[in-house]
Amino acid sequence: MKYKSQAFSIAKQKATITVKSSSIDFGITSETDLSLPNPAELFLSSLSACILKNIERFSQFMLFEYERAEIEITATRLEKPPRMDNISYELKIYSKDEDLNLNLLKKNIEKFGTIYNTVKAVCTITGNIKQIK
Repeated sequence: MKYKSQAFSIAKQKATITVKSSSIDFGITSETDLSLPNPAELFLSSLSACILKNIERFSQFMLFEYERAEIEITATRLEKPPRMDNISYELKIYSKDEDLNLNLLKKNIEKFGTIYNTVKAVCTITGNIKQIK
């Protein structure tokens, strides 16, 4: 599989990523720190998207029903060299399904997630999954 995104920036303003028919603005100046995501937040968002996509995927393989899922990801930025480390996530799955096997789901997310495995190769990821009935 091949993936592609395009991006452009406007000097002293903002930048935009275009993927298929979607656009995501992001900040490149200190003036946009509070209003637009920065590259580090987009990086963590990509990991969130990977995990949420895999929940949907594995709900079909593992035959469980869920209403929705929520994830919060935090990370530490190291200074020298500047990089992300100690990524942790808290995943909540809203499901009344008694057959939902959280341990197997976590194992599958960690084994088959493309972004997850890419990130895991260079830093620590820890996570917790909770079922909310």
